[in-house]
Amino acid sequence: MKKYVYMFQEGNSKMKDLLGGKGANLAEMTRIGLPVPQGFTISTQACNLFYEKGEKLTEEIKEEIYTYLSQLEQETGKTFGSKENPLLVSVRSGAAISMPGMMDTILNLGLNDDTVLALAEKTQNERFAYDSYRRFIQMFSDVVLSIPKYKFDHILERVKEENNFMEDTQLTAEHLKEIVKEYKKIVKSEVRRAFPQEPREQLLMAVEAVFASWNNPRAIAYRRYNEIPHEIGTAVNVQSMVFGNMGNDCGTGVAFTRNPSTGEKKLFGEFLLNAQGEDVVAGIRTPKTISQLQQLMPEVYDQFIKTTEILEKHYRDMQDIEFTIEESKLFILQTRSGKRTAEAAMRVAVELVEEGLISKEEAILRIDAKQLDQLLHPTFEPRALEAAQMLAQGLPASPGAARGKIYFTAEKIIEAANNGEKTILVRQETSPEDIEGMYAAQGILTARGGMTSHAAVVARGMGKCCVAGCETIKVNEQKREFVIEGRVFTEGDFISLDGSTGKVYRGDIATIEPTLSGSFGELMQWADEIRSLLVRTNADTPADARTAVKFGAQGIGLCRTEHMFFDESRILSVRKMIFAKTTEQREKALEELLPVQREDFEGIYEAMGERPVTIRLLDPPLHEFLPHSGKEMQDLANNLEISLEEVKEIAESLKEFNPMLGHRGCRLAITYPEITIMQTKAIIQAAIAVSKKNNITIKPEIMVPLIGTVKELKYLKDVIHETAREIIKEAEVDLDYLVGTMIEVPRATLTADEIAQEADFFSFGTNDLTQMTFGFSRDDAGKFLKEYVEKDILEQDPFQSIDQEGVGKLVEMAVELGRKVKPDLKIGICGEHGGDPESIKFFHKTGLSYVSCSPYRVPIARLSAAQAQILNKR
Repeated sequence: MKKYVYMFQEGNSKMKDLLGGKGANLAEMTRIGLPVPQGFTISTQACNLFYEKGEKLTEEIKEEIYTYLSQLEQETGKTFGSKENPLLVSVRSGAAISMPGMMDTILNLGLNDDTVLALAEKTQNERFAYDSYRRFIQMFSDVVLSIPKYKFDHILERVKEENNFMEDTQLTAEHLKEIVKEYKKIVKSEVRRAFPQEPREQLLMAVEAVFASWNNPRAIAYRRYNEIPHEIGTAVNVQSMVFGNMGNDCGTGVAFTRNPSTGEKKLFGEFLLNAQGEDVVAGIRTPKTISQLQQLMPEVYDQFIKTTEILEKHYRDMQDIEFTIEESKLFILQTRSGKRTAEAAMRVAVELVEEGLISKEEAILRIDAKQLDQLLHPTFEPRALEAAQMLAQGLPASPGAARGKIYFTAEKIIEAANNGEKTILVRQETSPEDIEGMYAAQGILTARGGMTSHAAVVARGMGKCCVAGCETIKVNEQKREFVIEGRVFTEGDFISLDGSTGKVYRGDIATIEPTLSGSFGELMQWADEIRSLLVRTNADTPADARTAVKFGAQGIGLCRTEHMFFDESRILSVRKMIFAKTTEQREKALEELLPVQREDFEGIYEAMGERPVTIRLLDPPLHEFLPHSGKEMQDLANNLEISLEEVKEIAESLKEFNPMLGHRGCRLAITYPEITIMQTKAIIQAAIAVSKKNNITIKPEIMVPLIGTVKELKYLKDVIHETAREIIKEAEVDLDYLVGTMIEVPRATLTADEIAQEADFFSFGTNDLTQMTFGFSRDDAGKFLKEYVEKDILEQDPFQSIDQEGVGKLVEMAVELGRKVKPDLKIGICGEHGGDPESIKFFHKTGLSYVSCSPYRVPIARLSAAQAQILNKR
């Protein structure tokens, strides 16, 4: 008979796929002797079976739950549903991969009108018993019965207001009894039945609801954004309750063994006296710092410190720990690897190596390469910051700078972001329902909550700037405004947030680029020592090239020459070339472009030194360089001394039904070889000039785009060679150069062996290759690709992460065919996939020589290449 349920003492930390991360860690902490309230885990396999059976628990699983419930009763000496000594449990989700706040939790399960009396009698604390009951009714109703939480909050707030109470803890037992009655009325009104009183029925309903929460919208969105497989399912942990809300010798809290924002090796956390765990996460009350526990409960604090040290050494990583104190006794409810900022991740990884807990390879694998984006984002410009007006100060929950228009709902944020606006999400406190809005916003500001509130934890994981617990801000979400010292801010007003200081500023503050040092530099050096895949950059200007070198680029894999033509001082010469009626006129216009193109290349060579530079010849169709408005067309007609009708006529003649598959790339160069001649002159002359000036060796790499047949390449290669050799001969220098091609047409991958006979190198243009292989227009596919991903037709957008099964096969084929002809053929990739970690792992495995990506993704590519090397070796 298949086993679906496990007592904590039956598992260990290696069983995450089966028990989920939470269940496996509860089992592991039980195994090493830490104070964990006992319980059992219903496995991820049970979750998958639940969905197979139409979202229902099978009788077999129900019986197994009852069996383990009886065992839990024996271990605790309490009985589920007892009117004398009742067992109460929590029911929590726990997937193999941590998804904080995305699924549902229920506390105090097992309470009913009888067991609440028994709990009051047993503890001699009626207030505590009814406080637990009202919490249970609200949680159960929200999670299981789908009754909106606010309906209950409204009653709680009304009773507090009527009695002039600021805190929940001021409510008496009599107040809480009335609240419980009101809560039960809401249930009766909403679901047309009384609140469930049978504890076993409550338990099964709760387990089904938690399994069902695996597919709630926020959980699906979280998995999609974090690339977590949908099919792994969640486990459910049923754990005997310990109570942090029995009085002032009780409490609950969350702590990290190191600072999750900076990585500093210092305990970082918060707790609340006389509270349950959800109070800390929800930010309903402002918590105390963990250091204050030392004054209030010194023995518990000492025990907690020792426990955190044990856990960090045992797991060899920074831990995020949930704990409860019941009548001055410490219990650990959860541990997991703590979510952290990229800055903290770098520091923690490096220091764990220095402390001898992990190897350099482990440190490299610990960093989420995509998270490095956080380190490369701007901060506020100091002078602009000095002149800025500070409005308020909250908690520095997640570092970085953010500026944008304020909005108060996730829906409005998404709408504004889709319109290209920079936005700040402002909330009383965030909840998991806000997840998509949090992703779309530049920053998050909350009036309530601490450093471990939902907003803080989720924002740090996303790399979003966040200021939390800014209590001087009075948020009115209904009116869509907030007030600071009498000043009203409404939707669309600009504010700026400093997530490193917790300060909120009025207006839109200028930003500056970041600098990288310390742990970042050390870890990247380790990555460079390990990786075999080279990392180049896509750069079209000297400034881009310098930025890329600063971030560790080893060359340029793609310099797009057309980007240089759009400058206001050059576009007229380009248009003269397009409107030329004879080869002579075209050559004359190109002669005007030659010096400025040469100057561009000189600047890029200067920035790159002896690093290789691959320059792509002109790629887009000519109509892209033409004016569109009537005024611009008239201005062009005046400049060229021709009629407006003639301008319109030529512009019309250059229009194409499908320009991406039209007269562009090598096709344009074959039609007008004089363009290739001019560009070759500029490339070679610039290389000679900079080589002489700086006494260095420059070896230009000239790349022909959009080749589909070897004869296209052969024709243009002859043009390039004839031009280059003449210049080199005239200059009386030795200059070596390469002529290669972009592989971006499917036919080129199929005939790569033929093309390799003429090419000195290949570079995959995976943007176009993806477009042509799928038959998706990359300019239009955004209209439907989101639906494809959401409906699981595609796992991810193939323009962001390479389609290994389709496009990837073409890449593998081209590499194999090309290297059969030339075993040492240099092969790179210069599409957007060159900066995607998953794609980089694929390119490493396929045997590419290098990847090339935008300057700000160079560190991501360097780290990903090292991770690929380590994983491949293992």
